[in-house]
Amino acid sequence: MTVDARHARSPETWLWFEQVLLEAGWSRSVRIGIHDGVIGAILAGVAAEPGDQIHETGLPGLTNLHSHAFQRGMAGLAEARGPSLDSFWTWRETMYRFVDRLRPDEVTAIAAMAFAEMLEGGFTRVAEFHYLHHDIDGRPYAKVGEMAEAIASAAMQTGIGLTLLPVFYAHSAFGGAAPSQAQRRFINDLDGFASLMEESARAISVLPDAILGVAPHSLRAVTREELGIVCGMTTGPVHIHIAEQVREVDDCLAWSGARPVDLLFDTVEVDRRWCLVHATHMSASETRRLANSGAVAGLCPITEANLGDGIFPAADYLSAGGAWGVGSDSNVLIDAAQEFRMLEYSQRLARRSRNVMAGAAGGSTGDAMFRSALAGGAQAAGESVRHGMKVGQVADLIAVSGETAAAKPSSGEARLDQWIFASRDRRVDAVWRRGTQVVTNGRHVGHVETTRRYVRVLSRILELGDA
Repeated sequence: MTVDARHARSPETWLWFEQVLLEAGWSRSVRIGIHDGVIGAILAGVAAEPGDQIHETGLPGLTNLHSHAFQRGMAGLAEARGPSLDSFWTWRETMYRFVDRLRPDEVTAIAAMAFAEMLEGGFTRVAEFHYLHHDIDGRPYAKVGEMAEAIASAAMQTGIGLTLLPVFYAHSAFGGAAPSQAQRRFINDLDGFASLMEESARAISVLPDAILGVAPHSLRAVTREELGIVCGMTTGPVHIHIAEQVREVDDCLAWSGARPVDLLFDTVEVDRRWCLVHATHMSASETRRLANSGAVAGLCPITEANLGDGIFPAADYLSAGGAWGVGSDSNVLIDAAQEFRMLEYSQRLARRSRNVMAGAAGGSTGDAMFRSALAGGAQAAGESVRHGMKVGQVADLIAVSGETAAAKPSSGEARLDQWIFASRDRRVDAVWRRGTQVVTNGRHVGHVETTRRYVRVLSRILELGDA
């Protein structure tokens, strides 16, 4: 089902919430009027009126700042132990085998499933780190942007906001090593990538508010010279994988004498345009350097746990004033609240302490995490930083309900804490994207059709043998 904000049910919609997180903070008994996809009015301290949609807690929609949409199709396929100690590097072999089978229409079906689940989980925009570019034999498609169009089509079908980040991937290891055969669908030279950027811009031009950025894959996949050129191909956001695994840090040290984050900062100017994805294994000085740069740390707690990557030094990073957001990365499980929960719990386990992400004494952990991820995610996706809802802003909203088996909290902060830490299943009841309701009663409006296409695609892929 195609969702288009221009085709809303009526020219004006009114929503009423018990509590809403506005730009100025929490407010009770709030009516929000939506007109042409934009918040046209906010009335606080008022009763609901006939015709209003009534909900419990209203929140701005979050940005999923790091996704590889096609990997949703391999969720659960890499959970059998290999002959040796498993790691990201053994998981990557499964990913290579899976990606060998994907055609553009299948990428659209898988991405649509992922995007629908993101909306159901509280994300209203995704920054898609898009590196699957070429045909199965590694040759570019006749239409260079074929796969970018597949991603754009999935975004159009589901209604999610899209920040597309075409990935420049040229080498298999530090020092410009030749790529492997398994990486053939990802690889570009600079001229080919420039063409891909042009075609990607055209592919997303059909979407109402899509943003184009760029993603040098990692320091092992680009040379220093290529890094500078690629970053100059757009004025949009720049994302890069960095310091995700200990082996990556060791290899970088062996090749350059520097750790990855230090090497990046010594090579290019890192500023607010940048999102450093993972940044798991940083020294204390690298942690401060990233925090002081104004760039965003892109944390993917569920994927980082699934891959056994390690734990981000969040307490030290927050103490230095660092910005951060969350992403679903491999899409093994897509849910904003569970990303927050995994992040906070990993810190508790590592530090043997509680409420690590809360910041100030007495502050709500859930509220602090939500606000930080809201601002960091928007920045990383190329949007203006948002701390709540306001008149004139695009109407990307989510409605969250309480846990029926528990007492209903009285404050907005407590409701966020309950949603993140004490809910047994999804509690995102409704989602509006550019004013159009795309999730109702916890399900995407195109759930049945999207799931049917997804199941058909996965059945064909799995019939080809073990991925």
